[in-house]
This record gives sequence, C-alpha cells and structure tokens, in this order.
Amino acid sequence: MKRDIIKPKELPPEERIKNFDEVVLGYTEEEVLREASRCIQCKNPTCSLGCPVGIDIKKFISQIKQKDYEGAFKTIYEKNRFPSICGRVCPAEYQCRKKCVFTPKNLPFASENAINIPLLERFVGDFARRHNLTFNFKPLTKNNKYKVACIGSGPASLTVAGELSRYGIKVDVFEALHSLGGVLSYGIPTFRLPRDVLYYEINLLKNYGVEFYTGVIVGRSIKFEELQKNYDAIFIGTGAGTPVWLNIPNESLANIYSANEYLTRVNLMYAYKFPEYHTPINVGKNILVIGGGNTAMDSARVALRMQKINNIDGKVTVIYRRTEQEMPARRTEIEHAKEEGVEFKFLIQPIEFIGDESGKVKALKCLQCELGEPDETGRRKPIPIKGSDFIIETDLVISAIGLKANQTLTDAVKELKTNKLGDIEVNPETMETSIPNVYAGGDIVGGEGTIIEAMGMGKKAAFSILKKFGCIS
Repeated sequence: MKRDIIKPKELPPEERIKNFDEVVLGYTEEEVLREASRCIQCKNPTCSLGCPVGIDIKKFISQIKQKDYEGAFKTIYEKNRFPSICGRVCPAEYQCRKKCVFTPKNLPFASENAINIPLLERFVGDFARRHNLTFNFKPLTKNNKYKVACIGSGPASLTVAGELSRYGIKVDVFEALHSLGGVLSYGIPTFRLPRDVLYYEINLLKNYGVEFYTGVIVGRSIKFEELQKNYDAIFIGTGAGTPVWLNIPNESLANIYSANEYLTRVNLMYAYKFPEYHTPINVGKNILVIGGGNTAMDSARVALRMQKINNIDGKVTVIYRRTEQEMPARRTEIEHAKEEGVEFKFLIQPIEFIGDESGKVKALKCLQCELGEPDETGRRKPIPIKGSDFIIETDLVISAIGLKANQTLTDAVKELKTNKLGDIEVNPETMETSIPNVYAGGDIVGGEGTIIEAMGMGKKAAFSILKKFGCIS
C-alpha cells in the first residue's frame, strides 16, 4: 500500500516565500482517482467517527472512484457546507485520518499510509466550485415562521446558518469586522486558505436566504435585547479573539505584537499586497515568534514572507518552552516552516523584554529550560534553569501563546453564565446557554479549538434549534 501513496504537489520553498500564493496545490483528477482507489471500503468505516460533522466518508470516496463528483459533493454537502475550506485547513491527522484502518491504533496521529481524506474532499469541493454545483440545491422545506440571529461569522455560526437555512428558516448573521469568516478570514493566511475559496463557500449561503451584516458589534452598536425581541433564537459564535500575554516586564514596548493583531493586519488589511496596499505594520529584520501552536507557525511563515516582499534580508525564529515533540502545531505546518527557512529554538522561557531609548524592543531576556514531569495537558512541564539567563536580540516580536474569549458581548449581557476563563457555559447536549433560546458554540464555548470542532458545535446547536421549532424530531 505504502508505495501507492499520492503526495500532493507543493510550491517549492524558494518560490513560495516570495509571495502569499497557496502552497499545497491539491490533487489532479488522475491523482484523486489513484488516492481514492487505495480506500478498501471497510464494512464498518471508522473514519467517519473521527469527523466532528459526521461526513459519510466511505460513500463519497466510493463516488469519487466512479467519477461521480457531483454525487460525492452532494454526500459531503449534506453534512458540511464548506468542503473546499475544510479540505485545506482541517487537522485530519488527528481526526478522520487517525481513525483510518491504515493508521495503527497506538499512533497519536495518522500514519503516512492513511487515506488522504481532506485532499479528496478538497478536490470535490473545488470541482463543485468550478461547476457551480451548489446552485442546484433548494431548501428542504419552507418555514418562514421563524427567524434566527447568529452573532459572529466564524465556522460555528456559518454552520448554524447553513443547517437552519436548509429548512427555510430565516437567518441573519452579524459580524463585527468588515469581512466575513471570523478566524477563517483574519487568522489563516492566504497561502493556506485562498480568499476566493473562503468567500465563495460563505456566499453560497446567500442562496438559502442567509443575510450578512458586517461592522455590527452586538452589545455596542446594537443591543442584545433588541435581537431577543426580533428573533426566535440566537446563536453566539463570537470566538476567542482576546490575546493571552506573557505578563513579563516591558511587554508594552513598541514592535511587540499579539499574533492576533499581526495576522489581522496582514490578512484583513492587505499588508501582504505591499506595495499595492500600504498597511501600517512594522517588518522587522530579526523577528522572534513566541509559541508552538498553529498560530505561531502561521505568524512565522507570514513574517518571513513580509520580509521578502519588502526586500528585507533578515531571519525569523520561533522560540518555544518545550521541545519540538511537545509542540501542538500540526506536523505539516512545522515542516513547511522549516522548509521555508524559519529557525527554531527550544527549551527557552522568556522573562523580560528590553527596549532601546526610543521605546522599541531590542532584545528578549530568557532562561534555558529542562523538561520535568507531565502536566495537566499530558506534556512534560518546562522548568526554568536558575542562573541560565541569556539575551536574544530582536527588533520585532510576535506573541502567539494563545487566545481567550471575546468578552464584549458577555460583559454586556450579564445573564449569560460564563466560567472563570470567560467562556460561555452551555448544556453540552443542546448547546443552549443560561438564557432560554440562546445558544453558543465554537471557541467562545470550548476555548481555542479546531475549525471542524467549532463546526461540530454549530451543527449540534442547529439541530437543537430545529427540534425546538418542530422541524425535525
């Protein structure tokens, strides 16, 4: 089996670091048929059990084998409105691919031999986009009696809108920013998720009557109580957009960005299109990215490209408290960063920023670490070594150590019950909050998670709303 694995083509590192073009090129039709042929169509397929939205993976792969791409698209679309998006950004190696029969049960993530399910899904989604297949879909029922408001336009809210609109329910989506997509739009670089793909699949929801309103901050520009008066149910999907800081001395020095701000400036304010757009963002020569997750990898790879397109001969270094083995980032993203020239320094604990006379960061004081016993995450805890302090010179820092709940809405709506982290508490079976007919999902409920996990929560909330409205039993 292993000799038949079809690896996707990628832009060469020396070419891709000069632009923001998509890196992974996906399968050709010949390649998708060869990869699909590796699936042995298990009698009891476990791959679907690993999919948070429950796609019938066995069925759509069988349809690919028969070159029935429209049928495969319909199969996927029954469960997932965003196949081209998920086919690009879903961490399948921890989900459906990990459950593939070709992955040994003792592995923490998918083996190389597992069927490349997301690239098959991506091919089908892209085929549908090229042929406008979704325009043939009609709502299952007409149900103009009910109206639902979705706050936020990230993957959880988009999933709710997609599910409810299939039943003819009127859905209005309110987004605080000027662009739709939430973290899909402001957080993920175009070289991983091209914007034409993103906005195409979002805009398809308009075919079901979903309406989008941008630049609306619920809790400020419009009161939550006003939505309660005008809608039969509300879904809150405001995400986790508040940066977590290191809380070390001099963290307020200039040229220290949160990853959230940095990526938003590049992705939504078109800094990556310099010199066409002159977005206010600093481009350092000696950049440090602090963190080991996917956001850190995105930040490092974006920073490297920003240097190249601004003709700056510099370097980008990721520093992390543990070793590479403990990094939560996807292996693919780590390897791509390495290929592109990002440097890595491990077992380093930042303890103080050092500024110059003009108030800009010029160095980071650190301690060397060693690994101790596993902590609550199951990873070995980093222990700073006393007296091991040293200095790393830098002129720009991107802090990517995590995000916590957006609290603009929860602060304005005191009846919403939240936990100590600021996340909204819900009934895990229905996703209903402490306020009747108000539901929540995505990162505002579970903290930072994957896009497909947010979609899974959105689907659960949508089904609860449909049941309450009597649309399904």
